[in-house]
Amino acid sequence: MEIPPQLQCLFSAEIEEDGESFVIDVPAEEVQTGELEVGETYRVALLPTESTTRRSSVGSQPAAERTQGPPVEEGETRRVEIEDIGEQGDGVARVERGYVVIVPDTELGERVDVEIQTMQANVAFAAVTERLSYYE
Repeated sequence: MEIPPQLQCLFSAEIEEDGESFVIDVPAEEVQTGELEVGETYRVALLPTESTTRRSSVGSQPAAERTQGPPVEEGETRRVEIEDIGEQGDGVARVERGYVVIVPDTELGERVDVEIQTMQANVAFAAVTERLSYYE
């Protein structure tokens, strides 16, 4: 597995149910050491442990079925962060599974709300609906 240089922390945690949502607790020392800041948005990757890859839930979809198709829909609104600038000058954001969203008229580091306009198997095109902030 390749570990990107942007990796800020790595820890193990269990997923807990909290009413209508699920929670992963971030250890306090990750914030206390200054690697993470409260109130900031981070991309989270979940990697199965050996025990979870062997476990199967009744009624759960196979992994191949869960990952087919784009993770966005036309008309959907998303909050994204512009991580790159493409060859034609458009902003590039990534959502679930690394799926690329192209956002014209944005700048590197900008955080925006967008509406998905069109989509293909590996990329979607979106329009800015609101400009929120820049990375610091």
